[in-house]
Amino acid sequence: MAEEAAASTPPQSSAAPLGSSVIPIVNKLQDIFAQLGSQSTIELPQVAVVGSQSSGKSSVLESLVGRDFLPRGSDICTRRPLVLQLLQTKRKPDGSEEEYGEFLHLPGKRFYDFSEIRREIQAETNREAGGNKGASDKQIRLKIFSPNVLDITLVDLPGITKVPVGDQPSDIEARIRTMIMSYIKQPSCLILAVTPANSDLANSDALQIAGNADPDGYRTIGVITKLDIMDRGTDARNLLLGKVVPLRLGYVGVVNRSQEDILLNWSIKDALVAEEKFFRSRPVYTSLADRCGVPQLAKKLNQILVQHIKAILPGLKSRISSALVSVAKEHASYGEITESKAGQGALLLNILSKYCEAFSSMVEGKNEEMSTCELSGGARIHYIFQSIFVKSLEEVDPCEDLTNDGIQTAIENANGPRSALFVPEVPFEVLVRRQIARLLDPSLQCARFIYDELIKISHRCMVNELQRFPVLRRHMDQVIGNFLRQGLEPSETMIGHLIEMEMDYINTSHPSFIGGSKAVELANQQIKNSRVPLPIRSKDGSEPDKALTSERSNKSRAILARQVNGIVADQGVRPVADGEKLPSTGSTSISTWGIPSIFGGSDNRTSVKESSTNNKPYSEPVHDAEHSFSMIHLREPPTVLRPSEDRSETQAIEIAITKLLLRSYYDIVRKNIEDSVPKAIMHFLVNHTKRELHNVFIEKLYRENLFEEMLQEPDEIASKRKRTRETLRVLQLAFRTLDELPLEAETVERGYSLGSDPTGLPEIHGLPTSSIFKWKWAPLHARPLSHSLSVSHLNVKLCRTPPTKAGISAVNTADYLGDNAFGSRMLAMESVSVGLVVFWFCL
Repeated sequence: MAEEAAASTPPQSSAAPLGSSVIPIVNKLQDIFAQLGSQSTIELPQVAVVGSQSSGKSSVLESLVGRDFLPRGSDICTRRPLVLQLLQTKRKPDGSEEEYGEFLHLPGKRFYDFSEIRREIQAETNREAGGNKGASDKQIRLKIFSPNVLDITLVDLPGITKVPVGDQPSDIEARIRTMIMSYIKQPSCLILAVTPANSDLANSDALQIAGNADPDGYRTIGVITKLDIMDRGTDARNLLLGKVVPLRLGYVGVVNRSQEDILLNWSIKDALVAEEKFFRSRPVYTSLADRCGVPQLAKKLNQILVQHIKAILPGLKSRISSALVSVAKEHASYGEITESKAGQGALLLNILSKYCEAFSSMVEGKNEEMSTCELSGGARIHYIFQSIFVKSLEEVDPCEDLTNDGIQTAIENANGPRSALFVPEVPFEVLVRRQIARLLDPSLQCARFIYDELIKISHRCMVNELQRFPVLRRHMDQVIGNFLRQGLEPSETMIGHLIEMEMDYINTSHPSFIGGSKAVELANQQIKNSRVPLPIRSKDGSEPDKALTSERSNKSRAILARQVNGIVADQGVRPVADGEKLPSTGSTSISTWGIPSIFGGSDNRTSVKESSTNNKPYSEPVHDAEHSFSMIHLREPPTVLRPSEDRSETQAIEIAITKLLLRSYYDIVRKNIEDSVPKAIMHFLVNHTKRELHNVFIEKLYRENLFEEMLQEPDEIASKRKRTRETLRVLQLAFRTLDELPLEAETVERGYSLGSDPTGLPEIHGLPTSSIFKWKWAPLHARPLSHSLSVSHLNVKLCRTPPTKAGISAVNTADYLGDNAFGSRMLAMESVSVGLVVFWFCL
């Protein structure tokens, strides 16, 4: 009877008081975060039970609870994750026990009949996964309240199956493995890997998937089931000792009820008694009593879970705090609903004012959300001015679209019917005005670029804040678009005036202008540098080739003249005698070039007097024969008359001078435009928008009859506000729940040592509980050590002096847990770069 009582009542381990102070807090957190469903991103400590189908997972859970309440059978039974929270309750004063269960999807309803719990699990599974062996990843949350359990949270996951049956998809194995991995991959999850003893441990699906999630084995506990049906002559001693597949946290062997036992209505208590008898009757397991039986499994799970929870709680609170700040910020962006006209007006005015401030800040480069990845706001405006507009103008050659023929044509057109003595100013002014006019289009394009950039800036202002008011956003975009267009018009007008001003007055007295004399000097130098060396002349001063050519030409013409009655020759042509010099038709000698020559007439115009004198001997024959021929007709002038392609040196110099003057004056105008156009755009468009935008918004949008229309919210924003409000409430509740966690040194004193604890957990030394010890914060290097606490083989130093700022700042992270309502109880967990975890406790 004593053995039966011992088996029916779970042993009270030294970890039970410690677990009772920690695990209920985590259970409460699990219930809190379960309200968020899949939206919760906070992972809480828990134990997940994994294994192949029919490996005995559900039987292990039932043994831990002490009641028969889970669906069982030879095929797949667990088709949805079952989150099982075991909560230890106190017995009634009369010694009676009260055991019941509660489902999260049926709040307030208690199930005292555990067979009803089984039926509800089956019904809820069928509602979600169907009735033909389908599986789902949606949780079922169940609480079991009983004085016969230790506080622990377990997750029963579907068993790993190979072949799909019923309504299961063809990839059922991959789906179940993915579902299992979604639970056990989290560092906060302990893994209970269940493997039957009558199968090869090296082929265990449970150990294989646990190894993938926990390769170092810090979170995996092995459970060997079905020890009673192993082959005769074999035992599980080597398995339990970890000699086959070692695990850091070791193995525990259990004996479950068989299907025959269930049909015979054996209770869990009867099964626990039978399990104890089985281990007592096998001498091979006598020395392994600390690793055999469901009570030892419950004790080990409780103790490991407690330490696991305590190790991650500081980081958990830090994550909850970060999530709280993030969600609070998001919720604040959605604002609150305002019904009154006064409230709507205040809200609208606040939005308009903030928008104008944000717009100005982005233009001035003072925006708090400044991008570090790309140029934005005012920086882009500066880039357009300097890197696009200015550089584009500097790359333009004012003479690139002017050919030498075009310049010569302009010069000759400016001369009119006269021969010019100097290079005329008219072609220079005509050509330079044409080049100045080319600056208008890029200047207007620059203004358009700035306008487009301001439109982009307006769209980037308060994007999140205005999402809840799409109608208002639309009206604001329309108003600012119209206002920017209104500012663009005077900018373009001013740019046009700037170009016209430059065209209307050609200031040749500008100190930077090259001037005529300097242009002549440079043009002469260019001609000299580009001239081909002169050919060698003959003794008589004539060029041999040219003289020979002229002589042959004159002889030919004389022959032609003799053919006409033998007496008439062309005017100005006569036979050339040997040694007679012909008038040179070439250019004037370079020694005659100077300023008078440059501005004089063209040298190809031969003097009439000289021509008549030279041709005098041949004039009479022509006169005598004038009645012998018909009248001479001139050629019609061409419709389009262009200058001759054979330019004289004088004409080449005139063209060079004109180009030099054009480039010099164009550079002066270009610099003026590069400076004036950005100023005009900034004054009439950018700064005008910054100054007057708020007034325009007030004038156009701040009207009481428009309040309700512009402040309408879409349904999506309302749902987001509701969701974030609920998330915020849950996070705040979770944060307050963590503040309830008692962490006095007296609680830690109820530790366990490596020598006495059968689980093999690390040793924890007790702390003195005398009232003279009042633990205070202190940096590790400030005082001599008073005590040390070993957690996972890492020393924890406690001192009795308050901390200095330098001491606290030397630690990477600190979490303060405490509230006036709960006293001055604090916990800080500091993580140094080497991974040292330090606990400080304060009474």
